[in-house]
Amino acid sequence: MLISLICLSFNSFAQQFQIKGKITDTDGQPIPFVSVFIKGTTKGVSANVDGMYSISVDRGIVSLTFTVVGFKSATHTVDVFDNVTINKTLQTEQYTLNSVVIRANGEDPAYKIVRNAIKNRKAYLQEIFAYKGDVYIKGMQKLVGAPKKFFGRDIQKTLDLDTNRNGILYLSESQSKFSFMKPDRIKEEMISSKISGKNNAFSFNKASDMRINFYENLLLANTGLSSRSFVSPIADNALFYYKYKLLGQSEENGLTINKIEVTPKRKNDPAFRGVIYIADGIWRLMGTDLYLTKDAGVNLIDTLNIAQHFIKVDKYYMPGNLKFQFNGNVFGFKFEGYFISFYSNYDINPKFEKGYFTPEILKITKAVNKKDSAYWANNRPIPLTAEERKDYIKKDSIALREQSKHYLDSVEKANNNFSIGKMVVTNYTINDRYHKRSYTFDPLLQSVFYNTVEGLAVKYGVTYRKTFEDNKYLTIRPEARYGFKNEIFTAKLNTYYYYDATKRAGIGINLGNEIADLNNYGTMTLLSNSINTLLFERNFPKFYKRDFVNINTQRELATGLQASLSLDYSKNYALTNSTLYKFKDYDDRAFTSNNPLNPTDDSPFFPTYQSTAITAGLTYTIGQKYITRPDAKIYTESKYPRLSLRYKKGIEGLLGGDTDYDLITFEAYQERIGLGLFGYTSFVVGAGKFLNNNKLFYPEFKHFRGNNAMFFPPNLRKFRFLDFYQYSTDEHYLEAHIEHNFSGFLFNKIPVLRKLKLEEIIGFSYLSQPQKKNYTEYYFGIQRLVFGISYGFAFDNGKKVEHGFRIAYSF
Repeated sequence: MLISLICLSFNSFAQQFQIKGKITDTDGQPIPFVSVFIKGTTKGVSANVDGMYSISVDRGIVSLTFTVVGFKSATHTVDVFDNVTINKTLQTEQYTLNSVVIRANGEDPAYKIVRNAIKNRKAYLQEIFAYKGDVYIKGMQKLVGAPKKFFGRDIQKTLDLDTNRNGILYLSESQSKFSFMKPDRIKEEMISSKISGKNNAFSFNKASDMRINFYENLLLANTGLSSRSFVSPIADNALFYYKYKLLGQSEENGLTINKIEVTPKRKNDPAFRGVIYIADGIWRLMGTDLYLTKDAGVNLIDTLNIAQHFIKVDKYYMPGNLKFQFNGNVFGFKFEGYFISFYSNYDINPKFEKGYFTPEILKITKAVNKKDSAYWANNRPIPLTAEERKDYIKKDSIALREQSKHYLDSVEKANNNFSIGKMVVTNYTINDRYHKRSYTFDPLLQSVFYNTVEGLAVKYGVTYRKTFEDNKYLTIRPEARYGFKNEIFTAKLNTYYYYDATKRAGIGINLGNEIADLNNYGTMTLLSNSINTLLFERNFPKFYKRDFVNINTQRELATGLQASLSLDYSKNYALTNSTLYKFKDYDDRAFTSNNPLNPTDDSPFFPTYQSTAITAGLTYTIGQKYITRPDAKIYTESKYPRLSLRYKKGIEGLLGGDTDYDLITFEAYQERIGLGLFGYTSFVVGAGKFLNNNKLFYPEFKHFRGNNAMFFPPNLRKFRFLDFYQYSTDEHYLEAHIEHNFSGFLFNKIPVLRKLKLEEIIGFSYLSQPQKKNYTEYYFGIQRLVFGISYGFAFDNGKKVEHGFRIAYSF
């Protein structure tokens, strides 16, 4: 009995209570995202956009501090023995210039403050070697306006919006344990995750994506926000990009805080505008309220606001909360939203055990999305708004209903509605979400084509896809093709089973017969060739027929190391032209034969033969990091090159094979190497050699990605003027491609052009093989989104052999 009373007494003292309330200004207006901490600790919460907060505390005397940029900090002490409501009014911070001397025509005092901040920038950037803490992230995106219909679909019904076509599209929360150590080692373990309307899903929130440090010179590189970086207001070269104005000073906790307005010197500079707060004497950033607009070159959105508030941890200042708030308008869809991260329970310069940091930067387990509403009510540091609560209730109830076969069948009945447009122009898909399968029928418009080998021809296929648990899936695609002029019918079946997403493992079996391009990389699409053939009397692609069986498999052997293995058998037949029909006959040109090495000889240029080959490959990405989810292992983009080694063996006698060769190739590749304000560079270098070429035919040669047409789909490995077929080799080769994108660095300085957001590109390609000892291409041009135009020159051993325009399209 005594023990029970003692335990009861202990539990009453250990019990936690809730302090909640609303934070407003002196006019009664809510102050969003105020940091609320237990005084003397880094345990705290944040108010939501409506100024509401809620914090769990132990019984006893508790002092809360309320801080936010632009308002005076406040402290409230209360004796807690039950749940209590404390509403708090914060006084607007008065920034005055009473003690500041500003001389007429003199330099604004802000410049001296900023120069001191720049001098101390590097020291503050490097002062903390490591830290760990708790991070809460909430993301919300909503439509605030939309057209009634889009491509014939009722937007209100499709996106489940209100009658004004407004509504939340995405709402997600997550909690993580986050650790960091210089220079760039991170480790994050997600503790809880919640997505509105998707009870079984896992949030894609990532604490490392929410890190932004204005002590760095350049910010937001490779985020997709822009093709270039943005200059920090206290970067080493910030005075070249910014104008500064001191708005006032105030006293806070014994420090004089300078409120400084920053604006770009030139309207379209990659720079922020807004306000920064710098402490006098120590010259630290104390907070930011900065904006990026379309003028600065951001894509997809109109405005991005970055508001950051720092809290004191020991002798350091760490981010307390960070908010990215945005809005935009795309095709009449007006949207807005935010992502906010709240940091607490900091541990500065902890001792991490050896091996603590690994290539796994984020770990998500199956348990993280199993937390119930009671857990979230007690643990989320930023309360939900009324709109967000309503969205959770509505969509979570719909999510339960959507799992029923009756509901899914009713939805799919409408979505699977047949139309001539779907069958002819796009494609027609029949979805069965209850059984997690779909059937996709090719569009008829892309199924009819023309070439000089087959004449008018058709190719049609249907793709079946079945999805299983843990991101496993199976695809089966039968496809048939018939040429009306040469009367050749072919059919094939492609299958692939992705059986382990955590090991990136799959197996494929493909068999049948097909009309294939003699260049195994392909040359141009069937539609492009049809247009060139019929309208311009140019029959660039060359074809052959093959009966084949292919078995292939891929699997991750270790992080960043992927292995592949395939067995190929084929019986190959040379083909010849069967028609020379065209819409217009040009006097200065004529169709070439289907023999790429002899344009005037249309006789078969290789005999019918069989080939059996085994191909093994290894691909390794240096410094590969990844995210572990219960249903997948996701690689992140590496800062280092990807290396690929491949060996192919033609085996004479195996399954009747007539070929005998050994080919080994190596490639190093990397895209988007950031060069700050100067854009980014991509490169690929490859080399290979036939160790044995005793017996092989043209289809087994090493081919290159050439181009004979003015219009072409871009590819870093693609030459712009090299013939598709003439320089394929059965000996050795070396090729290199490098392209630099200036990301508007030059055109942004020209008023007439800067609004177009054009990206300047320059490039170089090189090939050396026995027939082309020193082939080089140089080009320059511009691109924007899916289109690009360039002008280039091709040289063969120093002699100019080709030049002209090339137009690239990416759709």
